[in-house]
Amino acid sequence: MHNLTALMFAAALALITHEASASQPGDTAPAFNLPGSPDNLKLADLDGTFVLLDFWASWCVPCRQSFPWLNQLQARYAGRKFKVVAINLDEKRANADEFLRRYPANFTVLFDSAGGTASAYAIKGMPSSVLIGRDGKVIFQHAGFREADKAGLEQKILHALENVK
Repeated sequence: MHNLTALMFAAALALITHEASASQPGDTAPAFNLPGSPDNLKLADLDGTFVLLDFWASWCVPCRQSFPWLNQLQARYAGRKFKVVAINLDEKRANADEFLRRYPANFTVLFDSAGGTASAYAIKGMPSSVLIGRDGKVIFQHAGFREADKAGLEQKILHALENVK
């Protein structure tokens, strides 16, 4: 009976912790400090910049389609204090490196093999993106990637860039 009570307590705590870490529009974006290529990066280092976080994995088929678009976004809006930061969730870095050889990234790539950042952002699928405003608050979160989504997502990004206070 003691084990069952402990298990129920742990499950309830995990649920509360998960709910508390979920990032909704208007919430302060959860902080991170992750290894990248070539250096570590903290979310705090990007203060004053719009950040499109993109969570991805090497096995994710839609990620292959999203990387060229993310490259375009980075090139198009870099002069407007906008930065794409992709967070890889593969357990093995070699899988991510092979993906990046095939689908180059002209934006910052970070690595989180433990998946703590994805948990903090309550990511439910690959790829998922989170737009963070210059003030460090979540603007929107989007799961998946389809060609039909590109125009709407870019419109949301552009709207955020144009409505800076």
